[in-house]
Amino acid sequence: SGVIVLSWYPPGMADENGEPTDDLVPVILDYAHKYNLKVTFHIEPYKDRDDRSMYHNVKYIIDKYGGHPAFYRHKTSTGRFLPLFYVYDSYVTIPEIWANLLTVSGSQSIRNTPYDALFIALLVEERHKHDIHRSGFDGMYTYFATNGFSYGSSHHNWAGLKAFCDSNNLMFIPSVGPGYIDTSIRPWNNHNTRNRVNGKYYETAFSAALLVRPEIISITSFNEWHEGTQIEKAVPKRTGQVVYLDYKPHKPNVYLELTQKWSEKYRKEQEQWLM
Repeated sequence: SGVIVLSWYPPGMADENGEPTDDLVPVILDYAHKYNLKVTFHIEPYKDRDDRSMYHNVKYIIDKYGGHPAFYRHKTSTGRFLPLFYVYDSYVTIPEIWANLLTVSGSQSIRNTPYDALFIALLVEERHKHDIHRSGFDGMYTYFATNGFSYGSSHHNWAGLKAFCDSNNLMFIPSVGPGYIDTSIRPWNNHNTRNRVNGKYYETAFSAALLVRPEIISITSFNEWHEGTQIEKAVPKRTGQVVYLDYKPHKPNVYLELTQKWSEKYRKEQEQWLM
């Protein structure tokens, strides 16, 4: 079954453009269960996020939602089933602080407690791989949907990152996306626009991800259309000055179909790798 990764802030907190999201989690879990999906969390860089507050966050999430049938647990190589958390902008906190939480001997260690989990750090620059390893994270993901925007989001660097992860017992989770355009909110960012090329961009990203045989592939997609990463159904639409990009000449659900196609391909290939 698929896994939805929710942007999450602690109760009462939100980003500067948004509303608090924790109240929505129970509804999302219930709906996910109805459709045989699992849910996990993308922990956002809220104010004063550190080893102590993260310990409390993880405890809160697992205590409150860990018993729900839609709560995601990942089967590890040792056969344990652990929650999995993506930690956005993890690099803003120094490895020494993360190590307090994420290494067995750390002062706030969550390891071998009922709240142990897999923690996945964001890799943006190449040097982050060493920091991630030192911090005690279990893996890394690349997040950005723009090929070439960062070291981590550049497809041609994935093989090297996967090799680093393999040799350090880390998970490598490449992130794919259908395209990118955020010039309606960041007019200066034109150089990071990536044309969808009628679905080819998305397929190229999936193809690059499959080449490195990852344990998980993440899809970076929002239904906030100002970044142009949505994969849900779309029909031509305009409101005032804004013209939304549609999927013509394809059907409104072409990106959902491509997601299904590549998910199935990934599943089949994974069976081969494991033989």
